[in-house]
Amino acid sequence: MNLHNILDLLHGEMASGFVTSSLARLLLAAILGGAIGLERQLKHRPAGLRTNMFICFGAAMFTILSSGLAGTPSDSARIAAQIIPGIGFIGAGCILHNRGLTSGLTTASTLFVVASVGMAAGGGLYVTAFFATAVALLALFLLGRVENTFNLKTLLVGYEVTGASVEQITQEVNRILERQHRMMQNIMTASTGQHMRLQFEVSGCNRDQKMLLGELKASAMLESVTSLGPVEVE
Repeated sequence: MNLHNILDLLHGEMASGFVTSSLARLLLAAILGGAIGLERQLKHRPAGLRTNMFICFGAAMFTILSSGLAGTPSDSARIAAQIIPGIGFIGAGCILHNRGLTSGLTTASTLFVVASVGMAAGGGLYVTAFFATAVALLALFLLGRVENTFNLKTLLVGYEVTGASVEQITQEVNRILERQHRMMQNIMTASTGQHMRLQFEVSGCNRDQKMLLGELKASAMLESVTSLGPVEVE
């Protein structure tokens, strides 16, 4: 097959309405998946912009291929159905990767929704794909703030305190945490030559974290107290 024949094949394929429609659906899937992925990227989640975009694009691609390559309608449905267990496998990896078995659930479920958006776009259900993306973004942007405002969500927040010795600052932090029946997690220590630094994380709702920060700063035993921000467990 020479170059002329290859160009004729490409021209004939591009002239068909199926190819034009497929390219439009893939582009839409990439845009919608990227929109959700951008929100995840801004929050520094394990599955960010590229991951969500590729999953949405891939789901749309498999949906298009399932209808374009399948010999019968039943084959088409069977091929598209394999997307779901594939996304479940990726989602399970996110849960296991992010600090234990009970974390990363929002990331995993977001990937599941992104795949469904890709399937909708690949199947030509444009309004459904746009609506699902809008609902997902609304939930990701607003519901997290509502959970924090009304103390519905448990946060894992990091702190750094300094003092004369590790024993002294550890004893003081534990004394403060004992009132709230909480314990330090992921403890790390370091020496600067002038004082000792202690970094740790504590779980609790937004109200509890504010109360803890205030009590740590009020302690005369601690030279400095810094909140390192939430290490959010979803």
